[in-house]
Amino acid sequence: MGLLPLFSVGPAFAAAAGPPRRAALVGCVAVGLCLAVAWYDGLLDARRGWVAFAAVVGVTAAAVLAAVLRRRTERELADITSVAEAAQRVLLRPVPRTGGPMRIAVSYTSATAAARIGGDLYEVVPASGGTRVIVGDVQGKGLEAVETAAVVLAAFREAAPEAVMLDEVGDRLERALNRRLEGEEFVTAILAEVEPDHTVMLLNYGHPAPLVLRPDAEPELAAPDRPAAPLGLADLGPERPKPHRISLRPGEQLLLYTDGVIEARDECGVFYPLVERAGLLAEPDPDRALAALRRDLVAHVGGPLKDDAAMLLLRYREAVVPAQGPEPGRRQEAES
Repeated sequence: MGLLPLFSVGPAFAAAAGPPRRAALVGCVAVGLCLAVAWYDGLLDARRGWVAFAAVVGVTAAAVLAAVLRRRTERELADITSVAEAAQRVLLRPVPRTGGPMRIAVSYTSATAAARIGGDLYEVVPASGGTRVIVGDVQGKGLEAVETAAVVLAAFREAAPEAVMLDEVGDRLERALNRRLEGEEFVTAILAEVEPDHTVMLLNYGHPAPLVLRPDAEPELAAPDRPAAPLGLADLGPERPKPHRISLRPGEQLLLYTDGVIEARDECGVFYPLVERAGLLAEPDPDRALAALRRDLVAHVGGPLKDDAAMLLLRYREAVVPAQGPEPGRRQEAES
């Protein structure tokens, strides 16, 4: 008598792991076995036997209903996920692998589970004078941070190809954010313009300084002469950022990143030593180099990151020496 209700365990587990048809089939088998055992033991005339039988039937019906609802929820979740992935691809679309004299690689790790994007942003846009880049970090997390990142990226994609000066791009981002943000919300960002004369111009809006990597020198931070307010806080001061230029030669690199990289801590609370691990970027392929740095970052934390981490690597391509043909006199001899 006490073991008859255990037949309801089968349909209960079937509802959690299979389709409704499987839950119904397992439930029918459980009901049949319950009746057979009750008849064999002579329990069909006892009230407790019929109560146990009714419990198995009730659990079977609930299991079928739960399986139906679970499958419906899974289909809705799949639809929402596909829409979210499409939106994420539009927001953080793949960047070009080359931009002028630069090879480009990108790495993005979201701190939100099952999400590809968060509050960090990046973009590379061809412009008339070269290539313009933005890497930024929105204050806060969640959907509000994603919405703010979308505003910044849309304004940058519109302004970068049109504006003559890089600071004009920053002004247009500031105006776009002022129409969107409220209170003390802000976005730290760094704008970069790759110019044809081996230089990169930087505008730093309260963002971590980029890392400059040269084969014959120690890694150095391209910090501005004076700090500037993040985007969205220009009215509070200090002054707007001034352009800061650095020179890059073939084989040299510039790493732009967000604070989720340098503020990542291990179990002992030690920050990630980005400058010390910069040697990982010596890999000939930029994508593999950035992937190696990302793996090292995750290994340092020892688990999921607590904050979004975006990295964009600009590597000055090696000079290509054109193949030289025969001298004019020898070419004529060959033709004759």
